[in-house]
Amino acid sequence: MKNKTGKIFVILLIAMVVLACSPFGLQYVLRGQGTATPTPELPIPEPQVTETPTTNVVAPNIVDLNDTLVALYEKVSPGVVSIQFSTTEGEGLGSGFVVDKQGHIVTNYHVVQDVDSLEVHFASGEKAYAKVLGVDPDSDLAVISVDVPEEELMPLTLGDSDAAKVGQLVVAIGNPFGLSGTTTLGVISGRGRILDSLRTTASGTAFSAGDVIQTDALINPGNSGGPLLNLNGEVIGVNRAIQTSGITLTGEAANTGIGFAVSSNILRRVLPSLIENGYYDYPYLGLTALNSLSLMVIETLGLPQETGAYITDVVPGGPADQAGLRGGTRRTNITGLYAGGDLIIAADGHPVKEFSDLLSYMILNKAPGDVITFTILRDGEQLEVPVTLGSRP
Repeated sequence: MKNKTGKIFVILLIAMVVLACSPFGLQYVLRGQGTATPTPELPIPEPQVTETPTTNVVAPNIVDLNDTLVALYEKVSPGVVSIQFSTTEGEGLGSGFVVDKQGHIVTNYHVVQDVDSLEVHFASGEKAYAKVLGVDPDSDLAVISVDVPEEELMPLTLGDSDAAKVGQLVVAIGNPFGLSGTTTLGVISGRGRILDSLRTTASGTAFSAGDVIQTDALINPGNSGGPLLNLNGEVIGVNRAIQTSGITLTGEAANTGIGFAVSSNILRRVLPSLIENGYYDYPYLGLTALNSLSLMVIETLGLPQETGAYITDVVPGGPADQAGLRGGTRRTNITGLYAGGDLIIAADGHPVKEFSDLLSYMILNKAPGDVITFTILRDGEQLEVPVTLGSRP
């Protein structure tokens, strides 16, 4: 029995050696001559944490924003008016806003164009006939006047449209589809847009209206001439037009979320002349240029850089022609595109990335008779060309 027990013990001991175990527990391993030594405690590595850059996003305070919008509407709406008009072809409506205590109201030119009669309806319920004092078909602006008690006149403040930023919240107030006093909220979607003027050259080509603000604040038929406001209640634009993609069941254009407003700084510049003279005299270059350049056009024309206003044509005898600016003359493989024109890259030292930059700068800062100096690229050479501006014919 003892021998049998001894054999069993030897077998168990051999098994423990093979399994790297010890009769004293798993915390030991056999080393060398069978001497049991404690297993060293291995250091546990610290977890590697990779810091991901984060952008702090501040959640808007909806309650404060709501209070701001309510206060803005209560402050501004008494100065916004509904304009009803009749023509030989029927009746229509638009919007406008008071700009002083003398009874002057700003609206769009297309609202008062060829009208037989005008009525202005105030938020208070006061109504009055109005007469047209001045029109600006280039930027689609007009000033009308009313004779009402002074306490009915709540002038709105003109803000600085140059300070307006893309993404900034804005409010439009007007009378879409005859729904008076409607307010909508949106953002500035773009700056420096170009629209066609409502006035054309002798050949039938429309002049360009510059420094236009794009917004997604809902603008619909009847909003024309109403104010586009920042959250301080300052007018930064005059709502003018919408980009449409279809017609409603009532036969009117439908809003697509792309609206346009004449900048307040354009209005600020032309307003005194409209009141005093009945018109505004815009500076005139007498050239046609591509607003933006595609890579295909750049490569086809062989232009040395990718930005600028490329002159396609100059009006014979116009200011640009007299100054020696050149349009394209050499045929290319793109129909209607001619190479060899000047590329305007700066105006009075201000960079010109697109023609819209040039147009906005000129309209806001220059008058007929002023000199504007262009930096151009011509056949690989940079030149300075001064141009004496004329008046739009």
